[in-house]
Amino acid sequence: MFYFCKSWLLIWMLLIGSNCFSQIFGGNPPSLKWKQINTSDIRVIFPAGLDSTAARITNLIGWIKNPTETTIGTKSKKINILLQNNTTISNAFVALGPFKSEFYLMPTQNSFELGSLPWPDQLTIHEYRHVEQFNNFNVGLSHVLYLIFGEEGQALANNAAIPNWFFEGDAVYNETNVSKQGRGALPWFYNGYRSLWKDGRKYSWMKLRNGSYKDFVPDHYPLGFMLVAYGREKYGNDFWKNVTHDAAAYKDLFYPMQKAIKKYSGSDYVTFKNNAFDFFKKEFEKTNEKTVVKAGHYLNEEFPAFSGRKIIYVKSSYKQIAEFIIKEGNVEKKIRVRDYSLDNHFNVRNGIIVYASYRPNARWGYSDYSEIQILDAANGKQQTITNKTKYFSPDISEDGKRIVAVDESVDGKCALHILDAENGKLLSQIPNPDQLFYTYPKFYGANKIISAVRDTSGKMSLAEVDAQTGKINYLTPSSYNVIGFPFAYHDTIYFTNSYQKNDELFCYTYQDKKLWKIQYEDTYGLGKYQSTVNDSSIVWATFTSSGYRLVQVPKKGITFKELNPVLMDKNTSSFGVTSLNNVNSNLLYSVPDSSFTVSKYSKTYKLFNFHSIEPNIDDPDYTLTLLGENILNTLQSQLSFTYNRAEQSKKIGFATTYGALFPYLSAGINYTIDRRTTNASLKPVYFNELEPYAGINVPLNFSKGRSFTYLNFGTQYIYNESAFKGVYKDSIGKISYSYTSNFLSFTHQIQKARQEIFPKFAQTLSLAYKSALTHYSGNQFLVNGNIYLPGFLKTNSIVLNAALLTKDTSRQINFSSSFPFSRGYASSNFYRMYKWGINYHFPLAYPDAGFGNILYLLRVRANFFYDATYVNDFYRNGNSFSSDFQSAGAEINLDTKWWNQANASIGFRYSYLFNKDLFGNAGRSRWEIILPVNIFNQ
Repeated sequence: MFYFCKSWLLIWMLLIGSNCFSQIFGGNPPSLKWKQINTSDIRVIFPAGLDSTAARITNLIGWIKNPTETTIGTKSKKINILLQNNTTISNAFVALGPFKSEFYLMPTQNSFELGSLPWPDQLTIHEYRHVEQFNNFNVGLSHVLYLIFGEEGQALANNAAIPNWFFEGDAVYNETNVSKQGRGALPWFYNGYRSLWKDGRKYSWMKLRNGSYKDFVPDHYPLGFMLVAYGREKYGNDFWKNVTHDAAAYKDLFYPMQKAIKKYSGSDYVTFKNNAFDFFKKEFEKTNEKTVVKAGHYLNEEFPAFSGRKIIYVKSSYKQIAEFIIKEGNVEKKIRVRDYSLDNHFNVRNGIIVYASYRPNARWGYSDYSEIQILDAANGKQQTITNKTKYFSPDISEDGKRIVAVDESVDGKCALHILDAENGKLLSQIPNPDQLFYTYPKFYGANKIISAVRDTSGKMSLAEVDAQTGKINYLTPSSYNVIGFPFAYHDTIYFTNSYQKNDELFCYTYQDKKLWKIQYEDTYGLGKYQSTVNDSSIVWATFTSSGYRLVQVPKKGITFKELNPVLMDKNTSSFGVTSLNNVNSNLLYSVPDSSFTVSKYSKTYKLFNFHSIEPNIDDPDYTLTLLGENILNTLQSQLSFTYNRAEQSKKIGFATTYGALFPYLSAGINYTIDRRTTNASLKPVYFNELEPYAGINVPLNFSKGRSFTYLNFGTQYIYNESAFKGVYKDSIGKISYSYTSNFLSFTHQIQKARQEIFPKFAQTLSLAYKSALTHYSGNQFLVNGNIYLPGFLKTNSIVLNAALLTKDTSRQINFSSSFPFSRGYASSNFYRMYKWGINYHFPLAYPDAGFGNILYLLRVRANFFYDATYVNDFYRNGNSFSSDFQSAGAEINLDTKWWNQANASIGFRYSYLFNKDLFGNAGRSRWEIILPVNIFNQ
């Protein structure tokens, strides 16, 4: 039973985190005022000023929650939705533990990727489907685990039974079904799988599910949509409702989803998914003429731009972070590594590159910025010209004096700003009377801006904007077909437009005001994006199964086919999914415009919001913890009970951390009954222990540019009182003391490519100082640091480690420590310890192989190490003691995925001991199983 519990606990930890978005603790300042719209179905919590957005979301959910026909189930439970408007990240999530949703309200510039629907609408119709999923998956065995362990119990059961491809594929189907767009109607969305089929990449099912460190594999969103769409198309609108009900209920205990699919489709799981792939392959047969891309490692070449006869672009790969490249002929030259950014977009004029980079707020995790950088391609020198702004897709004027950028405000409004290119000063804001959302603006002449725009309904056009008056001249019809990446050259505007089943290259000519489709007889890649033009050539980026690649073609080899503008208004293909036009189709366009009461949201509402019981086994300790977190992510609380098998003691504990202030405040108390020690005669001595504590810590994020920098420091006060029992109650009575525990941790690292085990350059430092305050004397100081350096090959890494521990000689208090003792030895806590070590990490293989949809092996990596620890101490008679502990060995680490969803690393270590193990077993060889932890946040 013990081993079963430990294995079950491992499964718990893996699956609980496998389908969750990382929530940010204490990410908003206390000055932020929260409002709410509270109905029977939902509570929308939002910063003051977003009343209309909150009302729209409330109306949307009330409308799509009760359609004429349900396709996932009828169970309903109220949810809290938190709107975050101060981050530049475009995302959202729904989570259990606690049951809540968060919307990040900043829209993305790239409409091809996520669509052009109004961003709050897009988030709502996708994320509320997840709410409906969780509500209707609380059945059968999943409900039993919910009753026993709370919301995380249901999350464990749901994630173990229902794969992540269904959660996201079903949500994408829903957004495509209830709107006139959605990702299922975008050609970009299919490019990943189309490229694999086109280029003859026949990957195994487990590789498609788990990804790869060496090859491009599409994520589970398009995979899920194709399977869900095929199921709805072939077996009706109730198919997935029946399948997921049986799976979540565990009608079959093993492989419940696969067996439910077989039950309701009549086909086994393998046949079902193969039929789904074949269904969509037929939709693209006419565009898959021949294979022209040879197998190769993943490499991206993006956003080409002519600079004279040279081409500048961004290059990245699984071995290399994004960097600016200038190329002439076949000769490439690196300009500079790009600052960390949310995308790789940039523009260039006369050798001056302009782009936007990401920067977080030093303290508040829900606040970050998009700042404009100016880079000289000739010498690689860069300057930041805006500070703490939210600017996107900047372009620089022909004379190099002005910059136009999209300003996305926290109130949801969008504007074009004209800036001084030298210092970033705001010169003017272009009026926006039509409330457009601008994407990828470009200077055109002295007083015109060309931009792809979205209107308030989500329709897109190519528009000419007067830089002084804001007057709009629409160059193309308004439609739900996506437009982007405009480029102006002489009297012609080139742009990409979703057309039929592809993202094609078009142009608009001012002289005759005509639209043209650019045709080129080439089967290389999918889509034509990010075009740039000079007198003789056109260059664009196209997607292949090995990443984005540049295609340069002479103008004389291109055919310009005139296109009737009316055809631009015709929606893209439904890719054969006719069921999208049936049940609940286009619900988005009949939503009522009801008004709601807006009230203050109290920050103390359900402050101790207990939601789950979590078991933990670390023999001899067996713990049950009641977990709590409020909806605003400002207070975390834990109430725990621990049984120690060795001592047979019982501990009750409470801990809480409040993160809405600066610094964090933490407090707690532990009370242990029947602790046991021994006296000089080795007879048991029993006592009860009381240990309250309180502390503060300051987490800071100084990341900027090409590196990430984190600093966290704080202190904790601990009081310990031991009340002895039995015959020792009078002789010893109560013993108490107090001490402080102080810490500082620092991490600095550059960006890391996918295949790199560690960053090429990084440093970590941790300091810890503990000191007694009352009744006893004692102190301990520990410093531990690591330096990460590049190895001999590109993805190899050298790690140097050094540590020092020193403490007082009174021996009245023996503080615990995390000193990194030489590997292989049984360690003890000496008066003074020095340690240094060296590691060489390198990959061995990328197997991309798995077993039974349970275990998948992504990478095998190795580490050769040498450790040397030197200790000094004193015997009881006062004589000095010193010893060396040196070891060397090797570690093999397996980077794996379990159940196609949860990442885990499992390792094996062999250590050879050069010195005697004074506190452990005899012999020189040691074998250990290790679970390595990645200390880096990026």
